[in-house]
Amino acid sequence: MIATAPALPSPVPNETAFALALGLLLLAPLAIAGLALVNTGLGRSRSAAQAMLGNLAIAAVAVLVFALAGASIAGASGAASLSIRAAGKSWDLLGLGPFLLGGLGAAAPQAQLALLFEFVAVAMTAMIPWGSGADRWRLAGGCAAAAVLGGIVFPLVAHWSWGGGFLAGLGANFGLGAGFLDAAGAASVHLLGGLAALALVWIAGPRRGKFPKEGLSTAIPGHSAVYVLFGCLLTLVGWLAWNVAGAIVWLHAPLAALPGTAIGTVLSASAALLATLAITRFRFGKPDASLCANGWLAGLVTSSACAAVATPFESIFAGAVAGLVTPLLVELRELALSIDDPSGAIVVHGAAGLWGLIAAGVFAAPAGQLLAQLVGVAALLGIALPLVYLLFALLNRAIAFRVDPDGERIGMDLHELGGSAYPEFVLHRDESYR
Repeated sequence: MIATAPALPSPVPNETAFALALGLLLLAPLAIAGLALVNTGLGRSRSAAQAMLGNLAIAAVAVLVFALAGASIAGASGAASLSIRAAGKSWDLLGLGPFLLGGLGAAAPQAQLALLFEFVAVAMTAMIPWGSGADRWRLAGGCAAAAVLGGIVFPLVAHWSWGGGFLAGLGANFGLGAGFLDAAGAASVHLLGGLAALALVWIAGPRRGKFPKEGLSTAIPGHSAVYVLFGCLLTLVGWLAWNVAGAIVWLHAPLAALPGTAIGTVLSASAALLATLAITRFRFGKPDASLCANGWLAGLVTSSACAAVATPFESIFAGAVAGLVTPLLVELRELALSIDDPSGAIVVHGAAGLWGLIAAGVFAAPAGQLLAQLVGVAALLGIALPLVYLLFALLNRAIAFRVDPDGERIGMDLHELGGSAYPEFVLHRDESYR
């Protein structure tokens, strides 16, 4: 049935809050820039230019497809939507807004601000699996996958949690806290992006030589730790802006609560980094730079879920847990499950996003909030993961994701762009191809 989605509580008109949120959203793309550097640095040097160009192209495709079609599905609170009635309750499934951003000029400023937030969110969502497919994922396949994420999957999840969908309505319909909380995209961006990365590596398979026949894992280190670590510094700036803007746009947080969100973001990332540094120092004798970067990002992802609802001590605890488990899950993923994920996105975005959503349910005040968070996580695992895997599998039949063996051997830069990212340097030959 076609109905009007229940309207979420509207913020009191406040020009200061609106201007602040707009300014923060103009800074939030620094998180995307940092992620692009991390994705590039963790891949091989002979694929660096293709990796960076892919980050730009994928973000562009995702934003354009979302603007042309996906925003209609994402909808907005109080707008027309498609819902079904079951068990005496209305289940809002998807939005039915106009295509091509029709009526944007007449929309309320709050709705336009939410759309800008979703532009940044869909770009990051599409970029997350790109790092997991490093050194073997063709640019055409990456852009096609971004179109699927931007036009279908992300808008669905965004509607469920941000557009007045059934997850947002868990509070009103079932008394589960304030409904599913996803203030800064821990579910709609990071958990979804991590699940998309998992689907991608299942379909594309590992890089050649990563897992020898005898079952061992071959270390293929990233080519630039400087890119990775500088990218982490950039992400902090973008994430601070992103989390605070999310608290304003989706939680309608008062101005007095915003410094706490920023403080929680910094504390979560810091605790995660130090926890990862300590555990890698203990396990390997020396800290591991790439794993520490993964720990830092995992702390930021965790903060996207709970920084707006957690006390400083709770933010430290949530970040420390993320930092402790990240290197352990990376090792489990690689050695036990033979999953090749150069950027670590499955753990950094998927697992940390899941943990952050659960932590938000524990820390938030309303009774039943934890159950609401668990229902939201179950929806993504049970619906979004199979959907994105099916769409990626069908897409792979039309536009092959993986480059041919010769292209992987010479590097994605030469194969797809006709030139190297570092033309003045002689790149070392990969012995695993002999």
